[in-house]
Amino acid sequence: MSTVTLASRRRRSALRTLAFMSPWLVGFAVFFAYPLLSTVYFSFMHYDGFQPPRWTGGKNWVYVFAHYPLFWPALRNTLWLVAVMVSLRVLFGLGVGLLITKIKTGTGVFRTLFYLPYLAPPVAATMAFAFLLNPGTGPVDSLLEKTGIAAPGWFSDPAWSKPALTLLALWGIGDLMVIFMAALLDVPAEQYEAAELDGASAWQRFRYVTLPNISPIVMFAVVTGVIQAMQYYTQPLVAGKVASGVIQGAGTQFEPGYPDKSTLTLPQLVYNLGFQRFDYGSACAVALVLFALSMAFTALLMRRRGGLIQAGD
Repeated sequence: MSTVTLASRRRRSALRTLAFMSPWLVGFAVFFAYPLLSTVYFSFMHYDGFQPPRWTGGKNWVYVFAHYPLFWPALRNTLWLVAVMVSLRVLFGLGVGLLITKIKTGTGVFRTLFYLPYLAPPVAATMAFAFLLNPGTGPVDSLLEKTGIAAPGWFSDPAWSKPALTLLALWGIGDLMVIFMAALLDVPAEQYEAAELDGASAWQRFRYVTLPNISPIVMFAVVTGVIQAMQYYTQPLVAGKVASGVIQGAGTQFEPGYPDKSTLTLPQLVYNLGFQRFDYGSACAVALVLFALSMAFTALLMRRRGGLIQAGD
């Protein structure tokens, strides 16, 4: 076979590969690469959406990190949600999945009851929780007072607003429940039988049989949970609006984070800076911080999982 013929075949193979990859390449360029590069570009510009962009260097970054009073509270709240809410959702989803797989009768009923809250629209679910947890008049606080327990302020108390959002997230645990149930039912029964013959306790069977088999699903739940927490926008914004009693009309603006910036998250800052203050440069800087944090958390989790796999081998 001549060198020319071999080179021609390789060229045709490369073109064929590119043709099959072209839908992904076009989607990656249009929906990821171009928006990311544009965000980086505008983060160094002064741009209000009306006048042409004007180069300002690092002024937007200095303003966000040093002069914008809402950035650091929003960052702390976002990291709190990542550490606490994501961890509790994974543990609670795994616990519910284990419980339902062990139930002998009525599995379908319990599965439906736990999954239905996940289907509720975020705005409606948050408004319902704000009503149930309303201090003084909410059913939950009324029940607590009747039992002699001091009722928290929930969404009206800075110390309880994030735990209240966590309760809302745990209520809609249906997505993780289904994922964990599928993983748990896929664990080979022979391994459980061998562990029982060796005299392993329930905890030992979970630790040495169940957990190693479902570890990829646990990692998937953690990574997707971190990404969702980094994009947490609707629920804290609606909860803050309902708890504050502010009724928005034409021409009015709502400063997010009620009460006392405790429900403020980084995605809310992106909206506040970009679409309320028309400071697109600073909004792009905050968006890049979100992107960098998401990538860092994901890389750390994947590296951690790789280390655990090597240790297990």
